[in-house]
Amino acid sequence: MKNILIATEKPFAPAASEKIHKILTKAGYKVFTLENYTNKSELISAVQGIDAMIIRSDKVDREVLDAADHLGIIVRAGAGYDNVDCDYAREKGVVVMNTPGQNANAVAELAIGLAIYGLREMFSGKSGRELRGQTLGLHGFGYVARNVFRIARALGMKVIVYTRYSKEAAAAIGLKNTHSLEELYRKSDVVSIHVPAKGVHIGSVSYPILKELNDNALIINTARKEVINEEDLLRIMEEKPGVKYLTDVEPTHKTLFAEKFKGRFYSTPKKMGAQTEEANSNAGKAAAEQIVAFLEHGDISCKVN
Repeated sequence: MKNILIATEKPFAPAASEKIHKILTKAGYKVFTLENYTNKSELISAVQGIDAMIIRSDKVDREVLDAADHLGIIVRAGAGYDNVDCDYAREKGVVVMNTPGQNANAVAELAIGLAIYGLREMFSGKSGRELRGQTLGLHGFGYVARNVFRIARALGMKVIVYTRYSKEAAAAIGLKNTHSLEELYRKSDVVSIHVPAKGVHIGSVSYPILKELNDNALIINTARKEVINEEDLLRIMEEKPGVKYLTDVEPTHKTLFAEKFKGRFYSTPKKMGAQTEEANSNAGKAAAEQIVAFLEHGDISCKVN
């Protein structure tokens, strides 16, 4: 019998957890659950003897992988997987997967909500602006960005995009791809960031890009904090007193942003993009199904390492 661990510092919603357990037990697996843990040692102890693991934003580093003596697969219930040491997992022969697209609508709705909050002066009572007629620039064009495009277009926004890897997908739906990232930031009233924290994207939102923003631009980040050069963003917010930054990923310099730019900066209390019952259910169910497909049929369709 295969042993499956569901390890979540932030647990799945009860309905999602029930679906995950149902899929795994129906396949004949024994399911173990580690929720709301506060110490890494708890995870290290729990992974021993485990064949497959479902996680959310939980950190799986070399120490955890070394303790996992039977582990064959980790599925990150969500899109981003930078919380897993994928290179070392590959060395250990452990397959790492994500569940692409399963929480995309939830994150997209939050991005639009943050844009409304920012344009309406954070509900301070001051006169704000409407979404309709504004130009939205999508920095990246993955699953989340495509859902943001769908919602924004329905709300009457003009949408443009800059993407290195999804130009054909953007063109297929009539979306204009700018010639450069600088052009995207220059032409946008609202910029919504949707790129992973890896490769060329790390620190890509830097001063040469940010200086192109118009004086009342809004930056929305529901991706990763590492794509932002925070020192450069602090500088540009000093130079352009109308620029606002709203993020679902807590900045390293959160206190400094909050102190210097009251009314122009907002960060969610914790990462909230995928925190809906629907996203929980979709991602959890997909993770469980992917584990069954891998263990029973060797399916590695969503492998990321």
